[in-house]
Amino acid sequence: MNTRTDPYLDQIKAHTDPERAKQVAAYHKIDRPYLGVPNPILNDLTKAWRQELNVAERVTVADDLWQTNIHEARIAAAKLLTQARIRPDEAAWDLLQSWLPDFDAWAVADHACMAMQKRLSADPARLDKVERWTVSDHMWTKRAALVATLPWTKQNHPKPQDLERRDRILGWAATYVPDRDWFIQKTIAWWLRELSKHDPDRVTRFLQTHGDAMKPFARKEAGKYLRAQSE
Repeated sequence: MNTRTDPYLDQIKAHTDPERAKQVAAYHKIDRPYLGVPNPILNDLTKAWRQELNVAERVTVADDLWQTNIHEARIAAAKLLTQARIRPDEAAWDLLQSWLPDFDAWAVADHACMAMQKRLSADPARLDKVERWTVSDHMWTKRAALVATLPWTKQNHPKPQDLERRDRILGWAATYVPDRDWFIQKTIAWWLRELSKHDPDRVTRFLQTHGDAMKPFARKEAGKYLRAQSE
C-alpha cells in the first residue's frame, strides 16, 4: 500500500462494521475484503477529500485505493473522481478506463460508471472510445458502455448533436439484444426505461423493432413507464 494513501484508507477503516461486512460479502458474492462501511459515510469522507486534494493528488489516491481491492476502498476511489468539474481531467478519465478489466460486480462497477458519466458529459467526443467497449468479450466492460452513457437518457430538451448521440447509443443497445446474459439484458432495459421518461417515442420504436428478441423481463421493464403513460 502506498503510504500516501494510508491516511485515507485508515479513515475508511475507522468505520469498519464486521457484522455488516459479512452481510455485504454474502450479498455481492465476490471474493475480496469487505469492511462494512455504508455509502453515506463514504460520501462524507470523499467529499472532504475532494476539497483538500488537487486533481493530480485525487487521481493518485483513487488509484491506490482501487489497487487495495477492498470493496469500500474501490467505491471511495470512484466517488473521489465523481465530480462534474475536474480540470484537467485526462488523467482521471484514463484512470477510470484502466479500471474496466477489474469490474466484476455491479456496485463497484456502477460507482465507477457514475464517475465516467461526468467525464463523458464533459467531453462527449470520448464516446468514440466507449464504442470500443461494446464489442468487448468482458461482460462488465460491455455493460459499462450503457451505464456510463445514461446522461443521454435524461435530457428533456436535447440539442441536435445530443439526439444523434442518443441514437448512436440506442444502436449499441440494439447490438446487445441477442446477448442473453442477464446483466446485459437488465442494462438494456435500464437505459430504455430511463429514456422513456423523456423520449417515449424513441423507446417505443426500439421495442417495436427489437422487443420480441429481448428477454421478457427486460422488455417488460423497458416499457414500464410507457404503459403508465398510456393508462
